[in-house]
Amino acid sequence: MKCRHCGNLLKYTFADLDSAPPSNAYLDNLEDIENEVNYPLKTYVCEKCWLVQTKDFVASEKLFNSKYAYVSSASETWKKHCKNYSQMIIDKLSLDDKSLVVEIASNDGCLLENFQDKIPCYGIEPTAEVARIARDKGISTHEEFFTLTYAKELAEKGKADLICGNNVYAHVPDINDFTAGISQLLKNTGTVTLEFPHLVKLIKHNQFDTIYHEHFSYLSLTTVKNIFSKYNLDVYDVEELPTHGGSLRIYGSHTSLNKKITNNVKNILLQEEEFGIKEISTYTSFQKKIEIVASDFVRYIKDAKNKNLRIAGYGAAAKGNTLLNFSKISNKEIDFVCDASPLKINTLLPGSHIPVHDISALSKYKPDIIIILPWNISREIVNILNNVNNWGAVYVSFIPSTINHK
Repeated sequence: MKCRHCGNLLKYTFADLDSAPPSNAYLDNLEDIENEVNYPLKTYVCEKCWLVQTKDFVASEKLFNSKYAYVSSASETWKKHCKNYSQMIIDKLSLDDKSLVVEIASNDGCLLENFQDKIPCYGIEPTAEVARIARDKGISTHEEFFTLTYAKELAEKGKADLICGNNVYAHVPDINDFTAGISQLLKNTGTVTLEFPHLVKLIKHNQFDTIYHEHFSYLSLTTVKNIFSKYNLDVYDVEELPTHGGSLRIYGSHTSLNKKITNNVKNILLQEEEFGIKEISTYTSFQKKIEIVASDFVRYIKDAKNKNLRIAGYGAAAKGNTLLNFSKISNKEIDFVCDASPLKINTLLPGSHIPVHDISALSKYKPDIIIILPWNISREIVNILNNVNNWGAVYVSFIPSTINHK
């Protein structure tokens, strides 16, 4: 396999998570199990450009289809994040009713609803169901995959003052074509902002559950800066964010604009170098950390079952499916998982086949242990659970290690 960015032959494994169905391929019923397909889930690191990437076994069209179930608005934490971003970026770029904002992978319009009454905007979202939700909110949404070809078509109708992409850059199989598309659609004086989980945090905090088929790439600022430069784009600023266990928000512009590069960029690049982002041992040592976390998780579950404790989960998240499937934990050990998304309720988790219920199931069945699968929003979830938990259930998560929440 060759690197999807630079074409270098890939020799080094970063993480081997065996095989699993796509993490967002929720099943409608038990009859669907016989048609469920597992794909190898293996990632490599390129020793030339340092892009960490999956080996492609499944096409993006199969991953992001009409049944794709992730809905941004299901998380109050994320809704607040989007609102804060919109207020900040409008002021920072002096956006007004003559500007154009384009969001790539706009999901259900969670971000764009903060722009729609003030600034012309539209979203690009390939998955039919969540695109429909956005349109129901009155948000103009193009149901397409973002490519260079499509960017050229859009650019003929007007280029963007702001292109934003929150947690999409890792989801694209052809990162070169995608970046070229950004360069094509962005106005000469425009800014692009992208948010993505920071590879340094993933490695440092054992966040291996961030790895799943829908994430084709795992990114550092070092790598993104190099990819941008190939398409005449500069990263002129960067912020560290707490979202998804530690993310970066980069600000990019056309190189021809010659914007001043902030000290933030220089500092993060230096931090990455000191961390060992260009040392192959940083990557090849990660598998052992994964196996320790998974072993601790399995041991905890087995001990609880031996004590006849009832176990449920909260959050039918893609990251939770990676943890469950790599650890071989299924509906034999965990009775059910609760979630706030209507697209996930009354489905089965892929691989583990654990049923997904709404939150009322917790009060009905009163589990002894509630596993928080989307640990990155654990504070929000604990607040939700404290409103219903009057029987003394214990809350626990397992990334970066076993943590009991109160």
